Amino acid sequence: MMARPTGLCRIVPGPTPGADRYPAHGMPRREISQRLAIGVVYVGALFMTIMDTTIVNVALPTLGRDFHVRSTGVDMVVIGFLVSLAVFIPASGWLGDRFGPRRVLLASIAIFTVASALCGQASSLGELTVLRVLQGVGGGLMTPVGMTMMWRAFPPAERVRAAAVLLVPTALAPALGPVLGGLFVTDLSWRWVFYVNVPIGIVALTFGLLFLREQEKPDSGPFDLGGLVLSGTGFGLLMYGLSEGPVKGWSATDVIATSVAGALLLLWLVRFELRRAQPLIDLRLFRDRLFRSANGTMFLASAAFLGVLYMVALFYQYGLGLTALGSGLSTFPEALGVMAGSQIVTRVLYPSFGPRRLMMGGLVGIAVGMACLSLVGDHTSLWIARLLLFEMGMAMSNVFVPTQAAAFATISTADMGRASTFFNAQRQLGGAIGVAVLTTVLSAVGAAATTVGRPSSHLAGFHVAFLAAAGFALAGAIVASTVKDEDAANTIVKRHRRVVPTGAGSETAPAEAVI
Repeated sequence: MMARPTGLCRIVPGPTPGADRYPAHGMPRREISQRLAIGVVYVGALFMTIMDTTIVNVALPTLGRDFHVRSTGVDMVVIGFLVSLAVFIPASGWLGDRFGPRRVLLASIAIFTVASALCGQASSLGELTVLRVLQGVGGGLMTPVGMTMMWRAFPPAERVRAAAVLLVPTALAPALGPVLGGLFVTDLSWRWVFYVNVPIGIVALTFGLLFLREQEKPDSGPFDLGGLVLSGTGFGLLMYGLSEGPVKGWSATDVIATSVAGALLLLWLVRFELRRAQPLIDLRLFRDRLFRSANGTMFLASAAFLGVLYMVALFYQYGLGLTALGSGLSTFPEALGVMAGSQIVTRVLYPSFGPRRLMMGGLVGIAVGMACLSLVGDHTSLWIARLLLFEMGMAMSNVFVPTQAAAFATISTADMGRASTFFNAQRQLGGAIGVAVLTTVLSAVGAAATTVGRPSSHLAGFHVAFLAAAGFALAGAIVASTVKDEDAANTIVKRHRRVVPTGAGSETAPAEAVI
């Protein structure tokens, strides 16, 4: 007597599609959804890359003492990594299309993980700098290729939810970096700021090898060597100039030379790439109105948000006298705000209002929070600053989620690799410009006003820097006003409740669904 099938499962006789994946004994092998697999691997990779940029900053003074190097020399550990990122990001789209995004993503995770382990073993500053450049190779390829896989796996209607997931490492990593860095430097060793990446990288790599499948590869076209040379050299020189300018001064010969040369090479790159049928960096994507507006918004938002995160860490330590660990813990409310806000944006706000009003409102909210932060002084309760950071995190979730979801709404699958390359390159450049401008403002104002005793000149410099960051945010709000919600209509999905049967002859139960 055959068992009666229930509403929960049923047995389908005969061959089924994908039967070749079943073992000989006929029991189906469990397979993880590719969206889940891509999400796990990419979130792990993104978390490592972002955290690495903040956790190392905490260890710089200790590195200088251990290697008997001046503070300006230790900066090469950071600059080498940033320059390497800038050089290899432009090549990531073509490499992913040519060799397959799965291979390139897993290879980049392996490179980053091995380089992190070797950084922890470095015996000299020169050796550590070289290994940091190797880390940058992995980081430069990791983020754009992983984003390409994400947006190819998730249709536009589901990208808002995917973007909210990506906000977890984006928000948590830069806030957690100083906390862990302070703990490692104080209680263990500076070497652990690099070792911490190793278990994360091993887990992400192992998971990817087991469950991640290769996606269909679009035609990559011939390799654009000229585009790689111009973009890599131009971005690298400009990134070096932006990083060294606040440290050495903008009148330093090497800062002027590298900044000008980098800018000229990037201008040449624009002319060169527009003449190619299949360029490495496809600037023709800027003809897409939505992609153009979203990229401009993200550039300015990154300059404001990443710049102020860098500045807040210094503000707490040098302005208010907190320890590195205390600074990290007091910055952490920003991450909580982003993660809490992303859930509201995903489930309620984006389906109701679309991207334009959320992006504008979020950037105005960030500007207000930064302006209020400029009023925090010696005698202000730290809880005021923490609440302001929480508010800015909530506001930023209204920018990052809609921008990432809407930016690629009208981009084809074939163009996704080059689009994500451009998106990540300009976001990286925006963050570097934000840090450079705010650090320059801090140095200029701090040098202009000095008092005896309490370093109030530092507070004045920080206050003006926070106002400059608010200016970036307001400029981003103006660019966001050019976004047209109808262009992103396929990402705006209403949520409602429908009735789903739970079994034959049983009562029905309500379930939330996305239609």
